This record gives sequence, C-alpha cells and structure tokens, in this order.
Amino acid sequence: MGLFNRTKTAATTTVETPAGPDLGHLTGDWAIDTTHSEVGFSVRHAMVTNVKGRFTEYDGKLHLDGATPGNSSAELVIKVASIDTNQAQRDEHLRTGDFFAADTYPEIRFRSISAERLRGDSYRMHGELTIKGTTRPIALDLDYTGSATDAYGAERVGFEGSAVLDRTDWGLTYNAALETGGVLIGEKVKLSFDISAVKAA
Repeated sequence: MGLFNRTKTAATTTVETPAGPDLGHLTGDWAIDTTHSEVGFSVRHAMVTNVKGRFTEYDGKLHLDGATPGNSSAELVIKVASIDTNQAQRDEHLRTGDFFAADTYPEIRFRSISAERLRGDSYRMHGELTIKGTTRPIALDLDYTGSATDAYGAERVGFEGSAVLDRTDWGLTYNAALETGGVLIGEKVKLSFDISAVKAA
C-alpha cells in the first residue's frame, strides 16, 4: 500500500515512478487493529441527503515489502451481519434478501491484485471485491498517514482510503420510487477506510 511504486508501460518493460517516501522500515506482515480502525460507507437517501454506516466486525491483513513493492498485498473480510447505520430497523432490512442476504452470503471480501504510487503519500490499490456471491474489480485510493511505536511497544502503520462503486454491479438492486420523482436509494456508494495496523511479532 504505502510501498507500491512500480508502473508497467509495456508487457516487457517496467519503469520506476519517482521515488516516494522511504518506507523500507515497514516491510513485514501487519494485522488490522479493528478497535482503532473503521470501515464505512455512505449512500444517497431520498435524493436529498446521505445515510452513513459502517461494519463493526472484520479482519484484515497486510504484507508490505519495501524492497519489492509488487510483493505487497492486502486482504479484508467483513461480516455482513455487523452492518450498522444507527437505525436498527434499517439494519435488519439491509441484512435481508432485498440487499445483502446475510444468511446466504455472510461475508464481504476484498483481495488486492496490484497497486501503484500516484504522488507523494498517495497510492492506488487494484483488487477484487466480492459481495453477495459476485466478484468484480475495484480500485481503492489510499493515503499513507504515518507509522509509530505506541505506548505498549507495538509498531503501527496507518492508511486512509476511499472508493466509489455502483451497488447494482454486485446485485444490490433494491429501490423504491418517490412520489416527487427519483428513487429512495442512490446507486453510487462511497466506501471509506481508516486503518491502523499492528506489525506481527
């Protein structure tokens, strides 16, 4: 993620982008600390506002390779039933077959394929996102936010990320027409990630 700085310009030619910050010290395996991270989303509601939500149960891991950025990777597994939009009735509806069908498809999965440095501390990760049995490509824009040793001696690294997707591409097609025109739920969903990861011993 914060370490990917190769772009391919042809099948047999690899060109290095301008060097970013020296993050070689981050090389290794990292586990996402869910108590200090958040995986969220927002979607247009009734054509006038955004409803925000998050998933409270998930696991994720990173492998960062400062020497060979192409070997870096990320995986995230989200428990669908943990969806939380701060409204219990709406959350129950989101777990049904109208939306995520959580009983049949209990997990959302992301697996990285490649990544590239855009500029400075900004990167783009390409991967596959699986929702409701459908797997499609997705690109995540990421910012490296820093690293530190915490008060308990654990090495930490931080990233903020975002992506925009069309929910209907993953079979989330439920909607309702409004009397005033338009629809109840927007098709565009904005994903957000605020990640703190701890280096494995």
